[in-house]
Amino acid sequence: MPMTRRSFLTASAAAPLVPALARAASGTIDTRDGQRLFTIDKGTGRPVVFIHGWTLSSAIWSLQTDALTSRGLRVVAYDRRGHGQSSKPLSGYGYDALADDLAAVLDRLDLRDVLLVGHSMGAGEVVHYLARHGSARIGRAILIAPTTPYALKTDDNPQGVDRALYDKIVAALQADRQGYLAAGAPGLLGRNAEPELIDWAMSIALQASPQAQVDCLRAFSETDFRPDLAAVTVPTLIVYGTADSPITPINARRTQAGIAGSRVEIYEGAPHALFVTDAERFNRDLLQFARS
Repeated sequence: MPMTRRSFLTASAAAPLVPALARAASGTIDTRDGQRLFTIDKGTGRPVVFIHGWTLSSAIWSLQTDALTSRGLRVVAYDRRGHGQSSKPLSGYGYDALADDLAAVLDRLDLRDVLLVGHSMGAGEVVHYLARHGSARIGRAILIAPTTPYALKTDDNPQGVDRALYDKIVAALQADRQGYLAAGAPGLLGRNAEPELIDWAMSIALQASPQAQVDCLRAFSETDFRPDLAAVTVPTLIVYGTADSPITPINARRTQAGIAGSRVEIYEGAPHALFVTDAERFNRDLLQFARS
């Protein structure tokens, strides 16, 4: 069922309060190359670390933070470099740096037996972290609407998307990024999303720097994660909604095929950010997976 203004405001205690909730348990973590990552750390118990999608921030997980901490989990979420309240460098948005940023968060907080949750672009950070840093700190992983295993169409990846489409997105961002992001809101939150919900998501998306938006788009579209998938040996759940982009089911099936023992859960009628629109079900599925 699409999330309406009433259900969203009830679930999140009113959209304008979302940033205040984040600040109540926040701090910064320094990366290995001197950047600072705004980080939310709340609750006790098994840690769940959330990595948000392209041009979003940790605030997008507001419907998970209190719901999961009240059920005995520790919730950690951070703003990717260039996004939200984190440092906004002019370069350094490749997946090696992004995976090292995730490592910095896990190491600084000394988190163990972690459930990693990556949305969209963030799914790439999860699998590349596991390939680059190993699974010593990781117990399980959830990939939501992943852009893995390889988004770009090439001779050996005919299921990908033409580079020309990504070039058009970059041009649209550079010409009118607010207009481009607004036009994409129905894909993120569903065609029936209330204006208040879209405004909330837009306020998050526009905190990302223009440079980060372009460089991260290039990074997730051009990085080949196929070799990384074999390094994912922890139990992995892949979820997506049927109202998402047509490429998402293809990505999900190919990612499942590359990760031994992984499984797919499909949310009928849910869009790209299903953890917002279908938060109750997603939180229930996450709890069940964390405790299984």
